[in-house]
Amino acid sequence: MDGMFWLAIGIIGFGYFIGDGIKNFKNHSTSHLTDMFSDEKPKLIKEKDLHYYLNLSKEDAKELVKSYPSVPHLNINGSIYYPAEKLDSWLASLDHD
Repeated sequence: MDGMFWLAIGIIGFGYFIGDGIKNFKNHSTSHLTDMFSDEKPKLIKEKDLHYYLNLSKEDAKELVKSYPSVPHLNINGSIYYPAEKLDSWLASLDHD
């Protein structure tokens, strides 16, 4: 009886992950469960995600960029991106000023 319980739990889990994969099959921009466990740092940060990266509110991130026009960024086809390594170095240099 105990083995059947774990088999049922496994089938439910399997069904969930297959269903989630099918649901997001053509939408690669959605976050996946494996992304939460990834230690890989992004190379470019989208403007809309800057506040997440800096752990700030959206308003504070906008104010930071407005107050410091020297923040490293790229304008690619009208979209703003922040190179993560350069941004980290730039932020570290602010601590020393």
